[in-house]
Amino acid sequence: MMTLDQLSLEQKIGQLLMVGFDGLTPNAHIEHLLRQRQVGGVILFRRNVDQPRQIAALNRALQQINAERSDIPLLIGIDQEGGMVARIENGVTPLPSALAFQAAGSVDDCETLTRYANEELRQLGFTVNFVPDVDVNNNPRNPVIGVRAFGETVEQVITYSLAALRGVQAAGLAATAKHFPGHGDTDVDSHLGLPRVPHDRARLDAVELAPFRAAIAAGVDTVMTSHVVFPAFEPDPNTPATMSHAVLTGLLREELGFEGVVFTDCLEMDAIAKGPGTVAGAVAAFKAGADILLISHTQARQEGFLDALLAAVQQGEISESRIDQSVARILALKTARATNWQQLPVDPTAQLAQPQALALSQDVHRRAVTTVGQCAVLNPAQPVLLITLEVRERTEMDEVEPRTDTLAAPLLAAGLTVQEVRLPLAPGAADIASVAQLAAQAEQVVMVSYNAILQPAQQQLLAQLPAHRLWLVAGRLPYDLGLLDNARGRLTVFANRPAALAAIAERLLKP
Repeated sequence: MMTLDQLSLEQKIGQLLMVGFDGLTPNAHIEHLLRQRQVGGVILFRRNVDQPRQIAALNRALQQINAERSDIPLLIGIDQEGGMVARIENGVTPLPSALAFQAAGSVDDCETLTRYANEELRQLGFTVNFVPDVDVNNNPRNPVIGVRAFGETVEQVITYSLAALRGVQAAGLAATAKHFPGHGDTDVDSHLGLPRVPHDRARLDAVELAPFRAAIAAGVDTVMTSHVVFPAFEPDPNTPATMSHAVLTGLLREELGFEGVVFTDCLEMDAIAKGPGTVAGAVAAFKAGADILLISHTQARQEGFLDALLAAVQQGEISESRIDQSVARILALKTARATNWQQLPVDPTAQLAQPQALALSQDVHRRAVTTVGQCAVLNPAQPVLLITLEVRERTEMDEVEPRTDTLAAPLLAAGLTVQEVRLPLAPGAADIASVAQLAAQAEQVVMVSYNAILQPAQQQLLAQLPAHRLWLVAGRLPYDLGLLDNARGRLTVFANRPAALAAIAERLLKP
């Protein structure tokens, strides 16, 4: 592998960027960035994945294109957290959400199942998984974190996130503690705006920073920044942690002693893109102390950053020695975690989703089912009206895709008669009236909510449903269950993915 002193300035700057693109195969966009701009990393989303053989072929093709110009392998990353943030579902072991792991109650199972899933990612050609989330879920109205956190207390988060961290790194992937210095106590979505965490330093030390200290002490490979303002560290009210020298260099590097690679969260999120702008924000983040800038979508912004950073060095605004510091960390990470991609199986399907992994996944999902109050069972002889709230607008967390695997699938498989109505997260008045009319005639009603605690329209719908014939399933945030106290049943497994819904169906049909 080429060493730092063998790289041109342009090649070194390319190593600082991780990019996304559209498609199941390499397109002109990503080929150009790899061949002409020699970017050092690629991130895949649901838009890039289908079946295991295709994913393996895509990652192999990306490495082959990169190898035409460089013997420094790509970092290929993904957000395969489990639960609601799982880019790959077909042919791999399903992971529960972080909060479900904690609800299931076994630290050992968290480590083992996480290792199984990340060994599969390695077989598919990935080198970085952006987990674990070490945020403390201490704000029920947080639209970003919620079930992605391992708990509501520092102790829970440290215990389970370190188990997940061990599982990822035992599988040979780089693990990532995120979202530094803590995204748990926010009620603004940083994909849409700029959140603030106003707590003083003592509180931040005791709560938000504690899991990061633990992850760093455990040897986590990388840390991902948050687009959140922390006035206790950064006096400028418009400078989020991602762009703050006080946070990334003063706190993370100098005080906490982190020596690994610092990733930004995606710089096309609105907290950055609609503030300073993605390109200016990326340059500012690098100046602040980030190593790899994550720009997930737009080629113009990706190349704009490369051009802007090169110009900043040429004009003396940024020293080449500062570039070298980050590239040295990146090369060390690649040396430690890079896969010999040429030796990976062309078709890894037979090595994925092994019986022991699937059995453990099913067991953890079952144990994670959480009920509030009494929970009656459905009468299999009576038809069910199923109301499913579904995501129809993409964010960096929620990717829109046609779903056939709602709760209807396991209920139908169990022999029930099911009529399903699907609604957007904020149903309109006409939809609410129509569904309420159907529910008035239904013998049994099951509603799978999705963050209803944050959606007044879902709350209005709930108020129109016959509680004495209603089962409420919280499809993401469990706090939805507090919106209703007289339903026939209230239950959650902290996700609405197929493995979670299969466990829910089992509980709906037997106590």
